[in-house]
Amino acid sequence: MKRPKLRKASKRLTCHKRYKIQKKIREHHRKVRKEAKKRGRKKPKKDPGVPSAAPFKEELLREAEQRKQRLEELKQKQKLNRQKEHEKKRKLEAKKNAAKIKEKAEGKESSGKSKAKTNKLLDKNSKKSFCRELKKVIEASDVVLEVLDARDPMGCRCPQLEQAVTCSGRDKKLLLVLNKIDLVPKENLEKWLNYLKKEFPTVAFKSATLMKDRTMQEQFTKRRARVDLSRTTECFGSKCLLKLLQEHGKTQNKAIQVGVVGFPNVGKSSIINSLKGVRACNVGLARGVTKSMQIVHIDKQTKMLDSPSIIADPSNGALALALRSVIDTEESGSADVLEGADAILNNCSKQQVMMHYSIPDFRNTEEFLSLLGQKRGMLKKGGVPDIENIAKLLLCDWTGAKISYHSQPPGSQRLPPYLTEDKIAEMQECFNLKNLEEENNTTVQALKYPSPASSIIFQSAGMTNGIIEENKVIEEASEWENVETSKEGEEEEEEDFTESDDDQDDMEEEEKDVKEESKVQVTRKAKLGKQQTSPTNSEKQIAENEHSNSLSFSLDKTADEDDAYDFNTDYV
Repeated sequence: MKRPKLRKASKRLTCHKRYKIQKKIREHHRKVRKEAKKRGRKKPKKDPGVPSAAPFKEELLREAEQRKQRLEELKQKQKLNRQKEHEKKRKLEAKKNAAKIKEKAEGKESSGKSKAKTNKLLDKNSKKSFCRELKKVIEASDVVLEVLDARDPMGCRCPQLEQAVTCSGRDKKLLLVLNKIDLVPKENLEKWLNYLKKEFPTVAFKSATLMKDRTMQEQFTKRRARVDLSRTTECFGSKCLLKLLQEHGKTQNKAIQVGVVGFPNVGKSSIINSLKGVRACNVGLARGVTKSMQIVHIDKQTKMLDSPSIIADPSNGALALALRSVIDTEESGSADVLEGADAILNNCSKQQVMMHYSIPDFRNTEEFLSLLGQKRGMLKKGGVPDIENIAKLLLCDWTGAKISYHSQPPGSQRLPPYLTEDKIAEMQECFNLKNLEEENNTTVQALKYPSPASSIIFQSAGMTNGIIEENKVIEEASEWENVETSKEGEEEEEEDFTESDDDQDDMEEEEKDVKEESKVQVTRKAKLGKQQTSPTNSEKQIAENEHSNSLSFSLDKTADEDDAYDFNTDYV
């Protein structure tokens, strides 16, 4: 059965309506004409051309024709340029599409290239490259400056480095530079200077922390107007150190190269900057900012060689690894950071830590971190303290120049096996030790120091073993590299599956990762926890052992130290 056709609306009008429209149109036209008459007609003026009586008529006409030709040529050029651009865009799009098709077809080859790129990036930040650059600095330098943190000078000493310099047999000299002396009580500093000068010539030094950059002079003056510049920008001990180096250069009758070496966050680059008087080397709170050898010319006779940090041996204790390891706290795992925080708190006065952070009494490290997190407002969802980030912040405080703490020098002077009296005399040969002592005394007298009560008492773990030779380095693959390799493996195995299967597999892997993380956290809490209730005898013994360990690390001091805290002499 045929469907009935829909009728279109008719365009016919009634005569009355049509005449009415026509009348309105006529009236409108009349109105427009009247308005035009009132305004007066303005016809477009025709170009009169050059009059025949005008002089140089032919030249003017030629110029006019030339202008027209130029305009036409410009228009044609613009057209051609547009066409070329369109062609280029089309070609690029075609190339991109072809590249995408090739990548899909040759996925394995592209994954190989990405692996090579990641290896190149890793090589720059790897421990082996750090060792390589450090070895270059030691071999190239005539004088080696071992930079020590005045708060823990023994922990900053590396026996492997000292042995390599003293036993090189090339007339190399080793100087100890005691940096950050303004963070230690005056009496403690004098004790350490007397202790260290018996082994190597030592220079008391306080580097300038806010150095003027040549490119940022105006901004520096505006932003840092309220800062106490006498404490931050002034450098103490630079004249003494430069004199020593210049005297040694005169005895050698040549330009000398001075290598600056030490563990991370000791202030190697800042010493070079303060000697130069300008920010020549990059400085930062993060560990391992300097990644390669950098030469800085101080004058015609002296060149400073900035080096990457010494790598701490993994066989060292938790305290040494927490304060002296090259790896940045942001990249390291949660278990390592918590162990480091635990080691720091177990090796210092508990009451002084409570006073410094203004925190109530705590039973263990986890409780301390949670209290600190609540005070600082570092909380996760649901008001749970972010313990991992708080532990990282604690490590940054102790390695940086925020906290004033001090360790006592050993009671008896015991020379290490690589140092003999002949070696000590050889190291002190070319230096004027009397002048050095006098200038050290002047620097000690010129500075302000924290009071012994406000400075936290710290138990040093002794010398930190370091790795200098590249062969002895055991590389630990970074987390992000492992993630990339696992992803590539999954892609190769799951090429034949559909998208839905891939999504399910990814979800399963995420669940596994979450379970593993939770297991690690549980084990860590079990380690840090003090008491555990248990029915069996074996578990009771474990609980007793843990309780005894916690008591040994309680770090409670005598009542005299509580009363010794003086708020008037304390400063931030």
